Amino acid sequence: MATDTSKYHAQSQRASKIWYASKPFSDSLLLSGSNTIHAVKFYEHLGMSLLRKIPQPEAKFDLYFLAYDSPSSVSPNAHWSDRQGIIELTHNYGTENDSSYSINNGNSDPGKGFGHVCISVDNIQAACQRIEDAGYKFQKKLSDGKMHHIAFALDPDGYWVEIISSNDAEKTEGIKETDPAKYRMNHSMIRVKDHTKSLKFYQDVLGMQLLRTNEKPSANFNLYFLGYVPGANNDVNTAPLEGVLELTWNYGTEKDENFKYHNGNAEPQGFGHICITVDDLDAACKRFEDLGVNWKKRLTDGRMKNVAFVLDPDDYWVEVVQNEKLKERANW
Repeated sequence: MATDTSKYHAQSQRASKIWYASKPFSDSLLLSGSNTIHAVKFYEHLGMSLLRKIPQPEAKFDLYFLAYDSPSSVSPNAHWSDRQGIIELTHNYGTENDSSYSINNGNSDPGKGFGHVCISVDNIQAACQRIEDAGYKFQKKLSDGKMHHIAFALDPDGYWVEIISSNDAEKTEGIKETDPAKYRMNHSMIRVKDHTKSLKFYQDVLGMQLLRTNEKPSANFNLYFLGYVPGANNDVNTAPLEGVLELTWNYGTEKDENFKYHNGNAEPQGFGHICITVDDLDAACKRFEDLGVNWKKRLTDGRMKNVAFVLDPDDYWVEVVQNEKLKERANW
C-alpha cells in the first residue's frame, strides 16, 4: 500500500452562518456563515457553480461545494474531489435567524489567523465594477491605497475575497467587459507563526511545491505560495492557477513563545479548514502517521471513516479525503 503525493489536490473552505473548506488533488477551503442563500448567490455572481450540496439534517448542517466549472475552466465537469480550488460553505441550521450571530472573518483579534480567499479575473477593473454594480461591498477598492492592482470584496458574511488579474492590470484599464467564465479560484491565505516549520510541513508532509516567494522586508512580512505543481521551482506565475495556498509570515512572531494564531474552529468561529484529496486515503494516512503528524481526527475516530484531519504547525485543520476518480470509496 503506497501513496503518491504528486497525485494530491488542494481545495479551500470558509464559513458563513455557513462554513468553507479546502482540499489538495482538490484544494478546498471551508468557511462558516449565516445565510446560505446569500452566500451561494454571491459566489455564483463571481462565476462559480454549485457542484454539490450534502444535507446533514441529523447533525443540523448542510455543506455546499462551489467551483469554476464552465467549459473554459481548469476542470470542467470534473468530480468535486478531482479538481483544484473549491469553496465549501457550511450552514449550521438556525444561525440565519439569530440576529446576534456573527462570523469571525480571521482578520482582527482575538480571531486573527485565516486571511482571505482569492479569485483571479481577466480584466480587473471591469470585474470590480461588475461586483460593485451588483451591490456588494469592498474592504479595499482598486483605487484605495498604493496597491492599485488588487482589490478586496466582502462576501455576505464579511469574509475577504481578494481580486487579482491574470492579465497586466495596466493594459486592461480601458476595457469595460469581463467574462466570469475565465475567472479562477486562485488561492486561500492563512497567517503562520514560523515560516520554516510551516513550509516544511506543507512541502515534506503534504507534498506541495513552493511556487513563488514574495519578500516584503520594508513591511516586515513574506508571502509564500504553495500548490500541487510537480517540477515547480519557486518562480511560477501563480495567477492562472487554482488551489494555491498562500502563507503569510510576519517577521518576529516565531520568536514569541506566547504568540498564537486562531484556527477558526474555536470561538469566535469562522474559517474551518483547508482540504486535500489524495490517491489512496488509507495509505496517505499511514504515511502521515509514520511522519509523526498531529491529528485532529484519525480515519478510525468517530463515525466518519472516510475523512481525516491533520493539524499543521499553527493548529489549522487540514482535511484529508479520497480522490474518488482515482479510487472509489465514499461515493459522495
